[in-house]
Amino acid sequence: MTQIENENDIAAQWRLSRAQLESLQLSRLNALLAVAMEHPFYRERFGSLELPLRSLDQLSELPLLNKSDLVAPSPGDPGRVFCLPRESYSRFHQTSGTSGHPMPVLDTQQDWQWWLDCWQHVLHAADIRDSDVAMMAFSFGPFIGFWTASDALVRAGALVIPGGGMSSETRLQMILEQRCTVVCCTPTYALHLIAVAEKLSIDLTQSSVSRLIVAGEPGGSAPAIRSRIQAGWDATVIDHSGASEIGAWGFGSHDGTGLHVIETEFIAQRLCFDDAHPNGRTAGEGEEAELVLTGLGRYGGPAIRYRTGDIVRGYQQHDHPCQFLSLDGGVLGRSDDMMVIRGVNVFPSSIESIVRQVDPTAEFRMIVTKQGEMDTLAVEAELSEAGCRQLAERFQKRLAMRVAVTPVAAGSLPRFEAKAKRLVDHRPK
Repeated sequence: MTQIENENDIAAQWRLSRAQLESLQLSRLNALLAVAMEHPFYRERFGSLELPLRSLDQLSELPLLNKSDLVAPSPGDPGRVFCLPRESYSRFHQTSGTSGHPMPVLDTQQDWQWWLDCWQHVLHAADIRDSDVAMMAFSFGPFIGFWTASDALVRAGALVIPGGGMSSETRLQMILEQRCTVVCCTPTYALHLIAVAEKLSIDLTQSSVSRLIVAGEPGGSAPAIRSRIQAGWDATVIDHSGASEIGAWGFGSHDGTGLHVIETEFIAQRLCFDDAHPNGRTAGEGEEAELVLTGLGRYGGPAIRYRTGDIVRGYQQHDHPCQFLSLDGGVLGRSDDMMVIRGVNVFPSSIESIVRQVDPTAEFRMIVTKQGEMDTLAVEAELSEAGCRQLAERFQKRLAMRVAVTPVAAGSLPRFEAKAKRLVDHRPK
C-alpha cells in the first residue's frame, strides 16, 4: 500500500472484502519475501524458496519465527533480522525485556513511515482531528511505547505534548492547563492518574479529555478495567496492541469489546500448539489460540510468521463497518506467562481481571513459589482485610483454586508508567 493520505483511505481499507484483502496480502507478501531472501538470516531459513508464492496457504509452509530466533548472540546487539548496514537505519529502540534481556530493534526511515501508517488506523478509530491536543503520558526511553503514536499524531495534525520526565501531578496539571482532548498511556497508568487526581481533589470527568488511547499491556478491552477508566475520565477508551519486533498491529473495535488486526498491513494466523501439533494447527472460529503475525511493510527487519505469544479469540467479520479480523476481548493473555497452578492454567491477565472486579484501582502483586512439586500462587493487594477476603472468594469461584490474598499498605507496591510487572517468580530456575 502507498502512504496513507487521509481518513478516507482508512475507511476504504476497512471495507475491503475478504477476497480483496487476500489478494492485496499475497501481492505484498511476495514483495516482502523477495527482499527478505536477500537477508542472510532468511536466505538460510527459507533455502530454495520459489517465488512468487501462488497462494497465501503456502505461507504456512515457511518456518515459524520465535523470539529466540531473533536474539543476537551478544547482549546489546540488534536482532538477527536487522542485518542491513548500520547507516541504513535511523531509529533505535529496544524490547521491554519482560521475557529476557532487552533486544535492540532498528528501523529505516521507510520502516518508520510504515509504523505511522499502521497507527493511522488507531487514530481513525479514535476519531483524531487536527483540533485535538494529545498528552503523551509516558517516559520517552528506549522502549518504543508511544514514540510511534507521537509521530503519527503529529502527522495527523494534532498538537502533541510530551509528558516524559514529569510527575503524575505535573502531567495532570498540564492536561488541565492545555485542555488536552486525548491521553496516550497504559491502562494501568490511566487508572493510576484517576487515583492521583482523587487525592488532589481533581475531577477528571470535568476535563477536556474525551478519549484515551491505551496500549502496552492488556486491559483496554477488559470490561472491568475499561469501564473504570471510562467512568473515572468520562472518556472513551481506544485499545491498541503492537510489539517492537512486529509493529503496531491492532486497534480497538468501535464497541470496545476487542481488537481488529490491521489486515492490510499484517497477515494473521491463529494457531493452537500441543504435542500432536508442535508446528501448530489452525484454530477454529472463536477458539483461543496464539496469534502469529507477518508484517508486510517493515523491510529493514522483516518478521515473517512471528509467534507473538499473545493469546486471542478470533472471528471473521460479516456485515460490519470493519471487515478486518476481530479479536474478542483483545489480547487475553500471554502464552509465555501461563502458569499451571495445581493443575489450573492461570494467566496474569486473568488474575488482574478478577482484582479489578473488587477494586478497579487497587495495586497488587502476584508471587509464585514452589512447595514440593507443586507451584503455588499468592497475591498481595492494597486492599482492606474485607477486600482481600472478597478477592480470595472470587479466585476460588472463578479459578476453582485457593489463592492466599494478603493485604499490604496503600502505596507500598510499585507503580508503572510502561508495562506493568506484577509477577514475582520465586521458583528455582
